[in-house]
Amino acid sequence: MPSINLHAAQDGSKSFRVRIRVKGYPVQTATFKRRTDAVRWAHSTEAAMREGRYLPSAEARRHTVADLLQRYAAVLAARPATLEARRHHLEWWSKNLGHLLLSDLTTPKIVELREQLGQEHGLRGKVRTTATVNRFMASLSHACTLAVREFGWLQENPCTKVRKLKEPRGRVRFLGQEERERLLKACKEAKCKPLYPIVMLALTTGARRNEIASLRWRDIDFVRRRVVFEHTKNGERRGVPLATVAIDILQEWGKTRALSPLLFPSPKNLAKPLDFIKSWERALERAELADFKFHDLRHSAASMLAMNGASLLEIAEILGHKTMQMVKRYAHLAESHTAEVVERVNRKIFGV
Repeated sequence: MPSINLHAAQDGSKSFRVRIRVKGYPVQTATFKRRTDAVRWAHSTEAAMREGRYLPSAEARRHTVADLLQRYAAVLAARPATLEARRHHLEWWSKNLGHLLLSDLTTPKIVELREQLGQEHGLRGKVRTTATVNRFMASLSHACTLAVREFGWLQENPCTKVRKLKEPRGRVRFLGQEERERLLKACKEAKCKPLYPIVMLALTTGARRNEIASLRWRDIDFVRRRVVFEHTKNGERRGVPLATVAIDILQEWGKTRALSPLLFPSPKNLAKPLDFIKSWERALERAELADFKFHDLRHSAASMLAMNGASLLEIAEILGHKTMQMVKRYAHLAESHTAEVVERVNRKIFGV
């Protein structure tokens, strides 16, 4: 008998997942918005499998890559930050592969387009890096994985056979004290008044650009002195303590608050987040900071934590890293603190 399970997403939407097990066939799965559609597909598919007339490739010949990417985007809609981060990837794949039937989506074709990705110029007018190409590949691969495991449109993921490009070591650029002072001065003097509180939030919480841009006033708890980031990269809510300096700045910013639930709304449309990148770039020029990106404020926050005694586990929790691998890049900054801990423990035990 097929199993049909109700799945409730974080946004309140519901879907029905079907799983069919018949000896001699791989497990067939699919997801539907309506239970009636799920029951209909389950009964017809199981009957075809038991009668020996089920061809798994039929679904692949029925749907195009564009169909898959559209359905994948609908799944990601429950995680707005993730959808926004991958939207450009999905548009590129749809433009270059959307016309193909899923049955014609082969590993050699994907490899060919991977090479094309690495030769083209991206949104900022520069040739895409290997890391960027890998992110594009990951988006397509995840869509194909869902096509196999949940939609029942593919028998296997053709991306799993595509080699991942070797990436350079992770970039770690953080601000020195003098650089930090110059940058904050430039932000204070900027015509874009929200820029200073935005940068201070990034430095004191280690939050990503999109996490800060999507903040609402309800996410700030002045009593408990915490900020909650609802829209994070990994889709999980993250609470971070707010330093006194950040509390003071936000309370001051609140005095000029616009009639918008957003912390930093666009002056042209109060329902949309502020696009502050051009103001940020001008502030970098005035501060004479070279080779520095907004994401490096996150590295700067982590480095300040590490150099002031925070453990790697504590840094991972604040920054929202699920694994310790990304945090190990800051390990060398905590060496002096670690040495002090070892010395203190040994002095207590051995009296030396």
